[in-house]
Amino acid sequence: MTYQETLNWMFSQLPMYQNIGKTAFKKDLTNILAFAKELDNPEKKFKSIHVGGTNGKGSTSHMLASILQEAGYKVGLYTSPHLKSFTERIRLNGVEIPKEKVTSFIHKHKEFLENQKLSFFEMTVGLAFDYFADENVDIAIIEVGLGGRLDSTNIIIPEVSVITNIGLDHTQFLGETLPEIAFEKAGIIKKNIPIIIGEKQLEVTAVFQKNAEECDSELFFASDDQHSYQTDLLGDYQTSNTKTAVAAIHQLKGFQVSKEDIVNGLLNVVKNTNLKGRWQILQEQPKVIADTAHNKEGLEIVLNQLKKEQFTKLHIVLGVVSDKKLAEVFPLFPKSATYYFCRPNIPRGMSEKILKEAANKFNLIGDAFGSVNQAFEAAKLRADNDDVVYVGGSTFVVAEIL
Repeated sequence: MTYQETLNWMFSQLPMYQNIGKTAFKKDLTNILAFAKELDNPEKKFKSIHVGGTNGKGSTSHMLASILQEAGYKVGLYTSPHLKSFTERIRLNGVEIPKEKVTSFIHKHKEFLENQKLSFFEMTVGLAFDYFADENVDIAIIEVGLGGRLDSTNIIIPEVSVITNIGLDHTQFLGETLPEIAFEKAGIIKKNIPIIIGEKQLEVTAVFQKNAEECDSELFFASDDQHSYQTDLLGDYQTSNTKTAVAAIHQLKGFQVSKEDIVNGLLNVVKNTNLKGRWQILQEQPKVIADTAHNKEGLEIVLNQLKKEQFTKLHIVLGVVSDKKLAEVFPLFPKSATYYFCRPNIPRGMSEKILKEAANKFNLIGDAFGSVNQAFEAAKLRADNDDVVYVGGSTFVVAEIL
């Protein structure tokens, strides 16, 4: 198969959470353990840092990779979902996995994947771990996909575990309350492995303390750090992520990382890892900002930052997935903005007409468009040079305009 044929097979044959949602989610590690055994347990052949949490885990993972690259290490980075290209998910010192590696891996294991009925995510985790082991990385930064306790990445024994924060997201899988969600996220805490919690939240602190105590793991709250760190990643929310990344580096044993490496790593995240979609400014006059924030906690921070921008009018290109709890997020959005409602081009994208109708009940007024690009082009056309266009609501909306 060619690379494109391989991708088409992957997307069509294997259940993919991003596309179809809950039916692709498996609360079970049986499949990934079987696949790891088939691959000769690659997860045991490299050191790692495991990063979970509701918001900020992607940015924090990229910061960690950047710092360790600055220190001269060969660093693997596994994140999800991808924005434009599947190969973004698996990087080595910022360089995406070669397409031929993806093709040969699928070809070699296609029969097993079909017989075992692995999910898209399980297969991708296996590919990443196999690639990092083959490339003999010094360390890999592994971002949790969903939850933690039963996430496919949770077969590693990392050097450090990280949980950025807890918010109400993916409640249909992880629980309806913050403590329930924290319990699932805390599942990545391993025996005698230090655990970094990014933000100290009263509702869930006891959950982490209990899990850490049961695992004899030393617990650290990054938010206790009074220092401030500079980063090239824009967005006020990166303040917490920088502290989390630095705290993790401080607990990483057996690696030589200087203060200069930390400073340079945080200042060169985009250059070192090619991270996109975090308060990304795409153009000026009119200023266009794209951000992948998509849950209540993430949107609250991003929309507060949007208030600090100088503009005459605000134009918001907005699309969401069908399971989004709109009543929780719509009160956060400014009523003074002009809205361009659209549907991300995935099966579980919410209809732009349904989105517009729901938004109107919260006095969020605008037009519905048949595609993200139509909405985006309309917003840019209507915006004057001193206006701001914000694109967001879903990772998949941002992906379509990058």
